[in-house]
Amino acid sequence: MRMSARLAPLAAAMALLMGWAVVAQPAGSAAAATLSPVPVSPVPAPTVRVARAAVAQGAAVARAAQASAPAAVHAKGAALADAATGRLLWSRAQDTERPMGSITKVMTALVVIRAGGLARDLTVPAAAVSYARKYGGSTAGLRAGDRLSTQQLLEALLVPSGCDAAYVLARAYGPGLTGFVAKMNALARQMGLGRTHFSNFDGLPWPTEHSTYSTPGDLLAIGRAAMASAIFRSIVDQRSYHLTAGSGHHAYGWKNTNMLLGSYPGAIGIKTGSTNAAGYCLLFEARHGSRSLIGVVLDSSATTRAVSFSDAEQILNWGFR
Repeated sequence: MRMSARLAPLAAAMALLMGWAVVAQPAGSAAAATLSPVPVSPVPAPTVRVARAAVAQGAAVARAAQASAPAAVHAKGAALADAATGRLLWSRAQDTERPMGSITKVMTALVVIRAGGLARDLTVPAAAVSYARKYGGSTAGLRAGDRLSTQQLLEALLVPSGCDAAYVLARAYGPGLTGFVAKMNALARQMGLGRTHFSNFDGLPWPTEHSTYSTPGDLLAIGRAAMASAIFRSIVDQRSYHLTAGSGHHAYGWKNTNMLLGSYPGAIGIKTGSTNAAGYCLLFEARHGSRSLIGVVLDSSATTRAVSFSDAEQILNWGFR
């Protein structure tokens, strides 16, 4: 029976207990030792106790390794990091590229916020309303002809996950939709995110289901960059937002799609996402005391949004413990 060099010490301890001889192999051989059922002299009791302790210690290490990951997480891709330092605490398929639905809008918001001019007034074109309807995207219910500030449109983008708001912002800040998507990809490259690509500004499945994609590792970087903005943070930790009717626009009331807010103590964002190909996804952050953790789950379930929130809770509970 052959084994790797890594298992040889443990095997030696087991051999002493079983009364086998341990035969060393030549240097550079495929195995570090061979167990041979050759009778050996009785082993002194102290040595037996040491051997048994080594076996017990090996079992304890195995149990600790098994316990060093969050339990009952369904997501196919996931990661958790210290929000302040970016130090990775745990991951699953962190470099595997997957579609992430409306988590894309975090990068949309980041491009707009970095461009500035948040008091700028923008008119909602009829094309924005028809666009969201055509692709079946989530909307903020914007009305064609309304004039809203960029700040208000960011609320409409991130709280109810408005694809109509994404359209308005992308058209204005590209300028033009194609130009805006190019800016998103340029920022991704600038951030060193080699496994992220945007084919649109909201994560909807066009031109294909998989043409906009990222990885758990890259999405943590995007989330940390966005949460460094006080404006972004002030938006994504709101459970709802109400805009009273004003000169040039109707009244709007939006509820946050992130059900972690208000249900998980210390949750402060960030963004939901889903398409048929992406499944239900969530980029999230929570704070306990002075410590903040940021995480992401991709494709927690193909059918049930609640699984993405329960996945996030399991991961955060493990991280804060």
